[in-house]
Amino acid sequence: MDNIGNVFYFQWELDFLHWLQDKHSNFLDFIMPKITFLGDAGWFWILVVILFLVLPYNRKVGVQAVVGLAISALICNLILKPELMRCRPCWLEPEIPLLTTNPVDYSFPSGHTNASFAVATTIFTRNKKLGVPALILAGAIAFSRIYLFVHWPTDVIVGTATGIMGGIAGYIIVNYYSNKKKKLKI
Repeated sequence: MDNIGNVFYFQWELDFLHWLQDKHSNFLDFIMPKITFLGDAGWFWILVVILFLVLPYNRKVGVQAVVGLAISALICNLILKPELMRCRPCWLEPEIPLLTTNPVDYSFPSGHTNASFAVATTIFTRNKKLGVPALILAGAIAFSRIYLFVHWPTDVIVGTATGIMGGIAGYIIVNYYSNKKKKLKI
């Protein structure tokens, strides 16, 4: 790779990633690429959002998820990633074998994590029973990105924060317009 982007990280991050590389097991090496695949291009979460939009009693969750996902994707993929151009740990140390495809976009923040937490937060705000497993899955996807050596821990931390903020912003926006619509009917 000719241009690996900006190389900035905290030493504890690289130390943690190296420590984690020593903890690999056959089971985790098998399951982590499959978990991370659920976050690839947000396909799994987009499918979940479509299901919510199609089911009339969950449509508000779907609309909120679309808004939250759009806001968090805008912040993550259109503002932060191209502005900061942070290299990935796998680009810095290409000798470490990858268990997933080598990403071509910049590292900060984690888009997989961002999208996962945007939708999971949305679900949680409307339905705790479905929201808890969604948040656990979002956390597993986030961890998989670190385990697979394609993200720095701070990429995942900020991806989590921007995703949660997007989900909450979606909640606020949908509630605002929903309440405004109710007032107009009176």
